[in-house]
Amino acid sequence: MADLPMQNFQSNGVSLAYLDEGEGPPILLIHGFGSSARVNWVNPGWVDTLVKAGRRVIAFDNRGHGASDKPHDVSAYRIAAMAEDARNLLKHLGIAKADVMGYSMGARITAFLALTHPEMVKAIVLGGLGYGIVTGIGPWEPVVDALQTDHPETITDPIGQMFRKFAEQTGSDRVALAACMKATRQPISADDLATLHVPVLIAVGERDELAGSAADLAAIIPGAEVLDIPKRDHMLAVGDKVYKAGVLEFLARRGLS
Repeated sequence: MADLPMQNFQSNGVSLAYLDEGEGPPILLIHGFGSSARVNWVNPGWVDTLVKAGRRVIAFDNRGHGASDKPHDVSAYRIAAMAEDARNLLKHLGIAKADVMGYSMGARITAFLALTHPEMVKAIVLGGLGYGIVTGIGPWEPVVDALQTDHPETITDPIGQMFRKFAEQTGSDRVALAACMKATRQPISADDLATLHVPVLIAVGERDELAGSAADLAAIIPGAEVLDIPKRDHMLAVGDKVYKAGVLEFLARRGLS
């Protein structure tokens, strides 16, 4: 499925690329920072897995990423604007309600979408993000510096090095990513998350040092479930078979069937 065709639509003046595959109950996938629909969902086998499970799979490149427009203005990347992109895509496709799964930054967008437009969300999966959604994860200044520098050999921060390497591997617009990083770190309060009344699965790698505690996040969201992904860190958890199996089981029970 590596060559799946992408389409485009306009969201508040920003052109966004998306794919729409399979038939059945819809699920919207929202990728993480510095990634894309292909890197986060197609290449690790998620789209194929979900389509074979009888789902209609929609995945898009967030603004600043992949084949979507890449504004350099920090204000373009406020979490509300990025959640609105997700909502606008569902509206564009005529989908009134869907399951939604996000990874890392995508999980933050997913939670914000569920809080602001609960009528459009059936169930959500928050991958790669635990209590860090409340406290913020970082500090991210070294990541911004690593993305902006013209001298990558001077980067000493390990997280900065990781994201700089990832940005270079994916051919990303580093200025756009730095702007996105500056804007999307906005925490979501525990009080707000406590008002979520959709089924929630929180899936975090056991060795993920960025996400924060999945159990602590589940404790503040009514009825939330936790999926621990064994022996995986933030990057390697994405395509893990335990993650896939746990999500499929959760959706069969709690999502659209």
